[in-house]
Amino acid sequence: MAGTAGRRPALDDVSKAIIEQLQEDGRRPYAAIGKAVGLSEAAVRQRVQRLLEGGVMQVVAVTDPLQVGFTRQAMIGLRVDGDMEVVADEIAAMPEVDYVVITAGSFDLLVEVVCEDDDHLLELLSRRIRSLPQVRTTETFVYLRLRKQQYDWGTR
Repeated sequence: MAGTAGRRPALDDVSKAIIEQLQEDGRRPYAAIGKAVGLSEAAVRQRVQRLLEGGVMQVVAVTDPLQVGFTRQAMIGLRVDGDMEVVADEIAAMPEVDYVVITAGSFDLLVEVVCEDDDHLLELLSRRIRSLPQVRTTETFVYLRLRKQQYDWGTR
């Protein structure tokens, strides 16, 4: 959903209900969703396709990084010079980066990374992120244990 903040798509109550159904279980069958929202399976399929194509949502498998070979996660706060959006786009293109947000406050950007180990994190920080000429400073917050990660906040 990159770049969607501030642009609120027009969603009717049925589309919102479909999104909420998929937030609870991304593998929920279209027939079951249809029953819950009052549409046919085919109508749900069409709506989901439009929501996906419109960038309103994604349906993905959320994994536990530790169980799939990534032992180091971190949040990196960056202070940058110049155009923050340019730097955000450069960093977002790095495969280890799964989250980039432009912020107000003591950091210009917050970047979440998933790395294989500490050596991988060090290489990413030293050779790629800090080597960008616009990056003034970084502060790294290493994750010790993930206690909660959910995506079922519903719709408004």
